[in-house]
Amino acid sequence: MPTLIHPTAVISESANLHPTVQVGPYAVIGEQVKVGAGTTIGAHVVIEGPTEIGSGNRIFPGAAIGLEPQDLKYTGVPSGLKIGDNNRIREFVTVNRATYAGESTVIGNGNLLMAYVHVAHNCIIEDSVVIANAVSLAGHVKIESKAVIGGVLGIHQFVHIGKMAMVGGMSKIVRDVPPFMLVEGNPCLVRSLNLVGLKRAGLTSSDLAILKKGFRTIYRSGKPLTEALKELELFSDNKYIQQLHQFLSLSLGSKRRGPMPGKMLKGVKLEELDN
Repeated sequence: MPTLIHPTAVISESANLHPTVQVGPYAVIGEQVKVGAGTTIGAHVVIEGPTEIGSGNRIFPGAAIGLEPQDLKYTGVPSGLKIGDNNRIREFVTVNRATYAGESTVIGNGNLLMAYVHVAHNCIIEDSVVIANAVSLAGHVKIESKAVIGGVLGIHQFVHIGKMAMVGGMSKIVRDVPPFMLVEGNPCLVRSLNLVGLKRAGLTSSDLAILKKGFRTIYRSGKPLTEALKELELFSDNKYIQQLHQFLSLSLGSKRRGPMPGKMLKGVKLEELDN
């Protein structure tokens, strides 16, 4: 049976690796790291704890996982990082632990993080998310399931990106991105529904038709957002409209960044995007 751990790898005695974990040359795995079955850790990967990594993940060479946050408020406490199953974390990705004790940065299942992605402290990435090369997530960013993030862009701290949204490459993301939408630009705007992504996700023609009505109500009617949201309640029997309504309503809250504007969305000043 071949050796699964390369002899040049440095692994702490307190690390807990499933017997089927493979570790490449010169990888370093520190204390309080737990790795599940079938996960592959490439050459020169560094993993520090407290970090929990699930099963079936592939971590490519040069990644730095679970290092302390790049946050001046961090005081050295044992904050956490939790990574689920079947993720692909490509070359030189960095994923930081949370800032405070008892908190965790969280990555779900089935995600693809391409080369040079940075995931900062306290971020949450749900399931089946694709993040292209050289994307930087600031602290406390949340990305919901099946979103796709184009390459070479930055996402402002505390921004939320909704499920099945598509963010065009090289965009400036400083506001919440509503679910099911395609956004791009600098300043970034909601351009249309993410129709390709929605069809691939299996939405029916009736679901798409209702979402198109919702899109036109919010982004093409010229009505203030609060008024448009009231009209959306007319379609409240559709779960996707419900999710869109809930996301936008929460985005207007005082602790959120506010929703990404569209071409005719009132109540959101474009000049504020530069703040």
